[in-house]
Amino acid sequence: MTSIPESHHDLLDAQVAAFATIDGAGLPQMTAVWFFYDAASDRLKLSLNGSRKKTQNLRTRPGCSLFILDPQNQFRYLEVRGNATLEPDDDYAFAKIIGAKYDTDVSGYDAPGETRVVVTIEPLKVHAVDMSG
Repeated sequence: MTSIPESHHDLLDAQVAAFATIDGAGLPQMTAVWFFYDAASDRLKLSLNGSRKKTQNLRTRPGCSLFILDPQNQFRYLEVRGNATLEPDDDYAFAKIIGAKYDTDVSGYDAPGETRVVVTIEPLKVHAVDMSG
């Protein structure tokens, strides 16, 4: 199992990450996202609206990347590349966990009838980089 090194665990408290998926034309589609680090499973998780493009991309091509830049040191970052698994979050149980981290109710971002999914990134490669010397 590929894991995130302790040297970069502080970045898991960051407020935002860049999340990349691959679209139907084979091009990257990148979005700023909220995320949650599940220490028990050593996995990064997202709560996404089931009708959004990035969710559709993952259903077709599960390859993805999450990139967190250190807000205090632009020469330090964490990138996790892997495959995403999607699970329904119809009762918003995980969305409430994300909402607690960001002090918001994420259901307010969903139109009536839309649902959420839990995206778990199964890491294949982890790049914990510090070029600050």
